[in-house]
Amino acid sequence: MKPAIHPVILSGGTGSRLWPLSRANLPKQFLAPLGGPTLLQATARRVDGGGFAAPILICHEDHRFIASEQLRAVGITPAATLLEPVGRNTAPAAALAALLITAHDPAALMLVLPADHAIGDTQAFRKAVEMARAAAEAGALVTFGIAPGYAEPGYGYIRQGDPLENAPGCFGVGRFIEKPDKKTAEDLIATGGHFWNSGIFLFPAALFLEELERFEPGVVEHCRKALETAQKDLWFRRLSLEIFAPVPARSIDYAVMEKTTHAAVVPATFAWSDLGSWAGLWQTADKDADGNMKHGEAIALDTRNSCLYGDGILVAALGIDGLIVAARDDAVVVAPKDRAQDVRDLVALLEKTGDEKHLTHPLVFRPWGRYRTVLHADGFLVKRIEVNPGGKLSLQMHNHRAEHWIVVSGTARITRDNDTIDLKENESTFIPIGMKHSVENPAENPLVFIEVQTGEYLSEDDIVRYEDVYGRLDDKNRS
Repeated sequence: MKPAIHPVILSGGTGSRLWPLSRANLPKQFLAPLGGPTLLQATARRVDGGGFAAPILICHEDHRFIASEQLRAVGITPAATLLEPVGRNTAPAAALAALLITAHDPAALMLVLPADHAIGDTQAFRKAVEMARAAAEAGALVTFGIAPGYAEPGYGYIRQGDPLENAPGCFGVGRFIEKPDKKTAEDLIATGGHFWNSGIFLFPAALFLEELERFEPGVVEHCRKALETAQKDLWFRRLSLEIFAPVPARSIDYAVMEKTTHAAVVPATFAWSDLGSWAGLWQTADKDADGNMKHGEAIALDTRNSCLYGDGILVAALGIDGLIVAARDDAVVVAPKDRAQDVRDLVALLEKTGDEKHLTHPLVFRPWGRYRTVLHADGFLVKRIEVNPGGKLSLQMHNHRAEHWIVVSGTARITRDNDTIDLKENESTFIPIGMKHSVENPAENPLVFIEVQTGEYLSEDDIVRYEDVYGRLDDKNRS
C-alpha cells in the first residue's frame, strides 16, 4: 500500500481583485462564487480519503473560526490548524507544514493546495496527483501545469522541458515565466509547450525544506522558531507575531522552484481556475447565449459578453458589451473585463481614503454563528444575528452603546447582569450601557434575533469581555 500524501491547504489570501465580493475579513476561499460548497470546502473534499492523510490547514488568525466551522460542516477535521498573525506568502506557510510533517515522517510527500481554486473534475485531479507521485518519489519538486485556454496575463507560465525517464507523463521545467503582458501570453500559447502555473505542488517534504534552506535560509530558521514557540489555542496552534513577523515574505516559485534543479511539471487535464479576477470568474462560469455570466439577482437586455453579479441587490444591464457589473448590498464595481486585474487598484484607493469596505463585509462569521449589518446611520446600527444551536456570545459589556434585542425565531437565553431569562419569537429585551450581558441558544434550531444598537460610538471594539467559551478574552473586537 502506498504511503498517504499529506495535503497542505493554504488559506491566507484576500482575493482583492474579486472585490466587492471578496473582502479581507471574508475572502473568496470562504465564499461560493459559482454556487455549491465554498472554495475552501471544495478544496478539502478533493483530498478527503482516497490515500490522502488528514489535511494541515494554514490560515490567518482572524479567519480561524470560519475556516474551522466550514470544514466541520463537511465532516473534515484537519490534522493541525496553524494560525498566521500576518501573511508571509506561500513559501513560509509551506515550510511550517513541512516541518510539522517531517517531524513524524521524514519520507512524506506533501501536496500544497491554495484554498481558493476551482477545479472541475476531482477524478482527473487525483489522477494527475498519482502521476506526479512517481516524479516526487524519485526526488522531484513537482508543479501542475494547466493547458492554457486563452491568453491570461494574470497567470504565470511554465515552459515544458524534457520528459522524465522514471515518471511517465512528467517533464522537467524548461523555464518559469512571470506574468506576461497579453501579447507575450498570446505568443507563448501559439508556440505551444507552455502551461499556466497553477500554484499546486507535490513535494517530498524533506527535499523542499532542504532546497528552501539552501536558497532562503532565513525562512526556514524563522519558521522553525515560530513552530517551537507556537501556543495551543483551543484546537489551533497560534504563531507568535513577534517571532513570525520577521519571516521573509516569499512565494514558493520565487524561493525554490525558479532556482532548484529538481523542478518538474505534470501537464494536468482537469479544468482549473484560480478565480483571481472577475474576468476569470466569467471565463469559468456558465454563460447564456449572449455570452453573459449572470449570478444572483441579474437581468440583461441587449447585453453581451458581460459579467453580471448581483448579491443582495438587483443588477440590470442594458446595451453593454464586455463589462463587469458586480454588486453587493454596500458596494458596486463597473469596469471593462480587460481591466479586471486592476480592481485591486480600486481596493488600494479605498484603503488610502480610509474607507473600510475593502476590509469589512456586511456578513460576519463568528464561532457561535453569524451576523449581517442591515443598516448603519448616525446614532444607530441594526444587525440580524443568527446563533447556532448550542452557540453562546461572550459575557460582555459596552461603555458607549445600548442594545435592543427582538427575537425573530428560536429561543434566546439571555443574561442581564445577575438575571437569566428565556425569550421566544416576538419577545424583546433592552441592554443599557454598562450592563453585563450575553445570549445563548439552548435549542436544537438556529436562533435569529434583531439587534438595534444606539449611541454615539458603535464600533465593534467597544467590548469589555468577561467570559468566553471560545477563548477570545484578548480579542476586543470580537462579539
